[in-house]
Amino acid sequence: MATNHYVHIFRRRREGKTDYRKRRGIIVGKTPFLSVRVSGRYIYAQILRPTATGDITLCAASSRDLSKFGWKGSSKNIPTAYLTGFYLGQLASGSNVKNAIMYSGVGRFIHGSRIASVVSGAKEAGLKIAIDEDSLPEDSRVKGSHIVQYAKKLEAEDKEKFNHQFSKTLSSGIKPSDYPALFEQVKGAIQKGAVS
Repeated sequence: MATNHYVHIFRRRREGKTDYRKRRGIIVGKTPFLSVRVSGRYIYAQILRPTATGDITLCAASSRDLSKFGWKGSSKNIPTAYLTGFYLGQLASGSNVKNAIMYSGVGRFIHGSRIASVVSGAKEAGLKIAIDEDSLPEDSRVKGSHIVQYAKKLEAEDKEKFNHQFSKTLSSGIKPSDYPALFEQVKGAIQKGAVS
C-alpha cells in the first residue's frame, strides 16, 4: 500500500512572495539586488542588501516621488517605470551602490515590461545590472510614443472612450501627446536633482 509523503512548502512560497531557490543564490552571492513591485496604483523599486537575518534597504524610489520633479502623467505606465528606475539609480549613486542584480521573486521577468523599464532607467543612471539588453523596452516606448499613437487613434475613433480612458491625464493639465516632452523634462530634473 502506497503511503503519502507530506511535502512542506514554506509560507512565503505558498503566498507567492518568495522563490527560495533564487533567494539562496542572492544570499550566497552577497550582491545588492533590485526588487520591483507594481501595485494597482504605483510602481515601487528598492535596492536591498541580503543578510541572513533579513534584507537591508539601501535606497528606494516610487512613482509617487516623481510628482516633485514635475511628473503629471500616469503613475504606473512604462515611461513612469523608467523614470522611477532612473531616480532609483540616482539615489543608488548617492549611496555609493554601483552594482545590483535583478530579483523578480516568484514572478516571471517579461521582456519590455514595466519591470524591465525600471531596470533600463536604473542602468542609464549608472547602476550596473547584468541583463540582456534585448529584454529592455525600446527608447520610443520608454518616452511614451506608443501612448501618443494610441491616444490619437482612439480620439479619432471614439472621443467618449478617449476622454474616459485619459480622464486623469487630461484633468492634470496635460494631453497624451505631451508625454515625450514631459518625459524629457522630468528626466532632466531628476538628473540635476532639482525639485520643480
